[in-house]
Amino acid sequence: MKKILLSLITLCFVALSAFADDKQDAINFFNSYVKGANTYSPEIIEMYSPSAKIIRQVVKPDGTTQNVNTDTATYIKQMKLGQAGAKLKHYTNSYTNITATQLGQGRYKISSLRQPSGESYKLKTYMVVQKQPNGKWLIVEEMMQTKVQSLLKYAK
Repeated sequence: MKKILLSLITLCFVALSAFADDKQDAINFFNSYVKGANTYSPEIIEMYSPSAKIIRQVVKPDGTTQNVNTDTATYIKQMKLGQAGAKLKHYTNSYTNITATQLGQGRYKISSLRQPSGESYKLKTYMVVQKQPNGKWLIVEEMMQTKVQSLLKYAK
């Protein structure tokens, strides 16, 4: 009986360790995304699933928000265009209050507050990352708040 109980406890510990490792891997993936984005690395494009759900939540001057959804291909094109101007201005984002929540099926929601360089405000953001069968992590959903009002013209 002791052997069975000890075996079950050991099995639970190993399973919990695997979940903890995946959670840390998800956070490490997020941190590598931040580093890549802040250094304008073309590698961040490969961090997105081709079918990722991309949401820009525009914070209007009155404090209300409106979601602007786009497909991954369009977002990647916009990102490439925006990187050139951002690099010239040395634009970066810093992230605080980073938390990871397990969603199941190898998916984690990484939530944080994003502070654009030169600004005093912070905006909500999250990304859902998923571990692929080959062990690679991909962004399958991303939501970032922004104060860029011109994005509203793409709202549906």
